Amino acid sequence: MYKALTAVLFMALVTYIPRVIPVSIFRKEIKSVYIKSFLKYVPYAVLGSLTFPEIFYSTDNAYSAIAGTITAFYLAYREKSLVTVALASILTVFLTGFIFH
Repeated sequence: MYKALTAVLFMALVTYIPRVIPVSIFRKEIKSVYIKSFLKYVPYAVLGSLTFPEIFYSTDNAYSAIAGTITAFYLAYREKSLVTVALASILTVFLTGFIFH
């Protein structure tokens, strides 16, 4: 019981600190174009670095993973919607896996 409560409190503290520190440090509006553009792309970079390696290990077949990744990159480059990119990539992985399995 105490271990679980300690773990929950520690996780709450670890997630709370990164949210409070920027608010307490940056009280004024950030005017630097460089810092604004940097902060704008941080969530995308973090999401990409967390999910990209898993793409190649999520299927049993490397060919289907590569085909789905190429499809996703191509459609994203063509500025298609997120739903279109996701559904087309899933369909590509399914069909490629069906063909090569």
